[in-house]
Amino acid sequence: MKHVLAIDQGTTGSTCLVMAEDGRVVSRAYREIPQHYPEPGWVEHDPMEILHRTLDAAREALERAGCVPDTIGITNQRETVVLWDRESGRPVARAIVWQDRRTAARCESLGNERQRIAALTGLVVDPYFSATKIEWLLAHHGLRQRAADGALAVGTVDSWLIWQLTGGTVHATDPTNASRTMLYDIEALEWSPQLAGLFGVPRALLPDVRPSSGDFGAARGDRLGLRSDIPITGVAGDQQAALFGQGCWRAGEAKNTYGTGAFLLLNTGVVRARARGGLLATVACDANGRPAYALEGSIFIAGAAVQWLRDGLHLIETPRDTESLARSVDSTGGVYFVPALVGLGAPHWEPEARGTIVGLTRGTTRAHLVRAALEAMAFATADVLTLMREESGALGREPLRVDGGASENDWLMQFQADVLGLPVERPDMVETTALGAAGLAGIAAGIWPDAAAFLSTRRFTRFAPGPGAAAARQGARHWERAVRAALAWARDER
Repeated sequence: MKHVLAIDQGTTGSTCLVMAEDGRVVSRAYREIPQHYPEPGWVEHDPMEILHRTLDAAREALERAGCVPDTIGITNQRETVVLWDRESGRPVARAIVWQDRRTAARCESLGNERQRIAALTGLVVDPYFSATKIEWLLAHHGLRQRAADGALAVGTVDSWLIWQLTGGTVHATDPTNASRTMLYDIEALEWSPQLAGLFGVPRALLPDVRPSSGDFGAARGDRLGLRSDIPITGVAGDQQAALFGQGCWRAGEAKNTYGTGAFLLLNTGVVRARARGGLLATVACDANGRPAYALEGSIFIAGAAVQWLRDGLHLIETPRDTESLARSVDSTGGVYFVPALVGLGAPHWEPEARGTIVGLTRGTTRAHLVRAALEAMAFATADVLTLMREESGALGREPLRVDGGASENDWLMQFQADVLGLPVERPDMVETTALGAAGLAGIAAGIWPDAAAFLSTRRFTRFAPGPGAAAARQGARHWERAVRAALAWARDER
């Protein structure tokens, strides 16, 4: 029996899984990553903490599994950047996390460059992406000359881990991560000299870009508590890894991850679709791990609304309570919740919007509010998928694959199918970011002969549109009225 070590390095922690070729998760381990907030709006990680805690999790998972893996796959938080010294292998500063907003003024100053950046990268200009973070690190630490001389290296977290695991012999990333830096030409599939010049990032600083399913060198055995080196053969950013892990390799196939927020990706195949309304065009993977294109939409608040019901309003004790409460009432009683607690993402993209609840009466109960919060996740997902269909030429009629914590709520998944008028499919393993990394690595290493064999190890629960579909779609129209109220609140002041 062959095995893959899947490393999932996320924003709040590192999860490591050992997966057997028959699809079983043999073992898993987790380590939390400390968050650092040196100033308002700044979010940082210590790269050495990321490394050591990831290695700790990997060693524990391997010890529990009692086996030596045949290959390693890596998936990671995207856009977070690490800058390090090539000779010592030590970071020169803390990593700047994707959530960090310190370069907002710089992004605002790029007004005339926005169209060119979007045309090359598929992204909107925002501090979220890596380019202005790298520019800031070089400027504020006086490192431009050292970067130009080739003394430094920069990369997203996958590059940092690859460098450290291989003992500094490989400085590489993959197209999915490169496409999130705001430095990568997603049509030419190479670093853009124009954007590198715009942000003052020397080419010598940047990693090689290698196929997501391919050769990323060998991890030193001593780093993992093993006697032999292990090849690294799969790398992808977290959301693209989830898309691959869900088996969405063909144009028209989509997945939604219900986490703190929600990330919806639609594979558009070899065609780069238009992106508007806050949608992004990004690089994903086809069935062989080669570059394909996808549309991505971010819903800022999904599971976080349930956390707010629990921690802010104390309406529930655990997220699991939401399912029984939603089932306890026939409807929301005319209540609609727009969870714009940190603004609205796609397709409205209004950062000044705020949470809005409409339709309250003396008869409103906590069950109505809880059900309204769950319905909002489904309505927001339908909004984004509708826009994606329009931008991609009506792709997206395939079943929607789902994962993330809230996808375990059967009531919500049935309601999602009813709103969309499409089947919703949930895999038996909802840790699909790690699953995608394992698949990309295992296919390159020959553990699975192809993507179909890899996916055959999974089982899916299917939710088909049912008798409640008509009422759900009627509710979607009322929810759109509530969204207009939230937008009016934001824009009236302006």
